[in-house]
Amino acid sequence: MQTNNHQVKDYSAVLAQKYGEHGTAEREAFDDEAYTFYTSQVLQDARREAKVTQSELARRVHTTKSYISRIENGYVEPSVAMFYRIISALGFRIDIVKPLSLG
Repeated sequence: MQTNNHQVKDYSAVLAQKYGEHGTAEREAFDDEAYTFYTSQVLQDARREAKVTQSELARRVHTTKSYISRIENGYVEPSVAMFYRIISALGFRIDIVKPLSLG
């Protein structure tokens, strides 16, 4: 495993070394935190692209600006229903696509 000069060759090994193997409590906690962060960034980017303020988005989805801010800062992960309401309120949609087989 090479980690110098930002040339990591095996990210799975790095994550396993730092947070444990898949299925361990430590790794699950890390994965949950990573998904929350990713979700916050997706929603924040979508809101900015739509040129909508946090206050306006909150009004559209019937919540508070504070709640939108907490989502975007990764302090809280919205429910699936709220995630879809936010995406829809911003004029986006989610497509679930089965990836092509690489084999």
